[in-house]
Amino acid sequence: MTDSAASRLTFSVLGVTVRPLLNLMMRKEWRGTEKLPRESGFIVCPNHVTEIDPLVVAHFLFNQRVMPHFLAKASLFKVPVMGSLLRVIGQVPVERTTAGANKSLEAARAAIASGGGIIIYPEGTLTRDPALWPMKGHTGAARLALQTKAPVVPMAHWGAHEVFPPYAKRFYLFPRKTSRVLVGEPVDLSEFDDKPITRATLDAATDRILDAITALLAELRQEEPPAQRWDATARQQKPTGRDLPANGEGAA
Repeated sequence: MTDSAASRLTFSVLGVTVRPLLNLMMRKEWRGTEKLPRESGFIVCPNHVTEIDPLVVAHFLFNQRVMPHFLAKASLFKVPVMGSLLRVIGQVPVERTTAGANKSLEAARAAIASGGGIIIYPEGTLTRDPALWPMKGHTGAARLALQTKAPVVPMAHWGAHEVFPPYAKRFYLFPRKTSRVLVGEPVDLSEFDDKPITRATLDAATDRILDAITALLAELRQEEPPAQRWDATARQQKPTGRDLPANGEGAA
């Protein structure tokens, strides 16, 4: 997926208009920029705590001269104006059908092959963990990494949720908050190189990726993460959208 002239132009316009707004909304503390691969395409795996954190991730990557390509819900591409914009800037719709999933995977491979960065949230949706730690994830990032051998770069961010809490209806701009981003070393998945890509292999590789993200987030937060990762499926929570169980557990 070589970025088209229209895509580069649109990103440039967004950079000129959106970046100043983000800079006004939040101070930045970014670390680990030197760990982004520069000689090849790669997969970025961030934690997911608020609807605006894709803006944080895109802002961070764009400032490092990396064109951000997200795997995004196919439903977003059906929204007037937004859908057209997402297509122009080369974002990748994720379909639930087998054919659609294969098409998404091919587009992600193309982005990596062209030297770009493809962003995949291993959790698949906003974390359900009540303390906003990474929860049990999906295997898409691990599958793509094992199939392409592309480096997987873990990323943690913290602070954007104070500006726009999960499922909030308004922004909280004052006092001004700080958005912290920390990039880690590419996740070592070499032990899976010679193994068949089975469910067990994918689950183990996914856990390795989420462990790396959690460790970075613990460093940012200066807190100890929970001993066991939150499992939304085991708690019978909805796979997407707001989920407020009767017992009060889960992310709001």
